[in-house]
Amino acid sequence: MTKVTYTSHAGDVRVVDGADGDSVMQTAVRNGVDGIVGECGGVLSCATCHVFVDEADFQRLPPRSDLEDEMLEGTAVDRKRCSRLSCQIQLSAAFGPISVTTPEYQE
Repeated sequence: MTKVTYTSHAGDVRVVDGADGDSVMQTAVRNGVDGIVGECGGVLSCATCHVFVDEADFQRLPPRSDLEDEMLEGTAVDRKRCSRLSCQIQLSAAFGPISVTTPEYQE
């Protein structure tokens, strides 16, 4: 299990245990975390799972794919340097815990 800390745009914090191999988006949807919609189910065809990754965690992630980078151009809330689509962040014990913040809205 990998701990994921979700912080809402309003500052509410929720920590959830996620299964290794699952994405940050899947973990949020399965646990009813507000702020992550995941409308496309994680197939990289929408941007409703946009999150801002904690700076230290962001540095440890593999780089975005070109398609993810392109999808981030269509987010409801402007992207930042540490923006990622949470469907593209896979959990693993080797990576360790991760912290993300959800934008004010997704759609």
